[in-house]
Amino acid sequence: MIEIAPSVLAADLLHLEQDVRRVLDAGADLLHVDIMDAHFVPNLSYGPDMCAALRRGFPDVQQDVHLMMTNPEDYLEAFVKAGADAITIHEELGEKALPALRRIREMGLMAGISVKPGTPAQRLTPLLPLCDLVLIMTVEPGFGGQKMKSEALDKAQILRAQGYAGIISADGGITPDNAPQAISRGVNRLVMGTALFKADDAAQAIRRARAAAQP
Repeated sequence: MIEIAPSVLAADLLHLEQDVRRVLDAGADLLHVDIMDAHFVPNLSYGPDMCAALRRGFPDVQQDVHLMMTNPEDYLEAFVKAGADAITIHEELGEKALPALRRIREMGLMAGISVKPGTPAQRLTPLLPLCDLVLIMTVEPGFGGQKMKSEALDKAQILRAQGYAGIISADGGITPDNAPQAISRGVNRLVMGTALFKADDAAQAIRRARAAAQP
């Protein structure tokens, strides 16, 4: 089963509820919420209040919260209270990553680890026992609407070859046209922003993205 996770970053904030409802009604499975601190990445987005608003508006929809932050450990409890179901942090945090993953699990959430395009897959190995999902960035994180770096998808293939059986998500420039490249390498969750929220027919975009997984 290929999961589709619309990236809320690409939604029209002036019509957020309408935009999110449209892609969920089109067949999306969960919401991907990008949190940026203007330090770990050169952009600033929103905070726990966004997750809380989404939880009020869509109480039964899973929220996968991606913390692109230098100090995510300081905000874990706030995002838990706001309604996050999964929290993903970055491997590039170094020694902070392992205790943060452990804390996320202790709080009863799914724990995820993300890697930038240039980070080798091998650096994930010591963290995988504490991870429910791996988020492979296929663009440099910080801004939506970028073109996918297909070479980053090789990490998914490496992880599957090593026996990793959890969720592998690809995020960054994913479209119905390049989704087959991701799925063929072992990705089973597609984070799609512009390709969904700006699509004339979101349902068709989702069907096309999933079609690559059909036998």
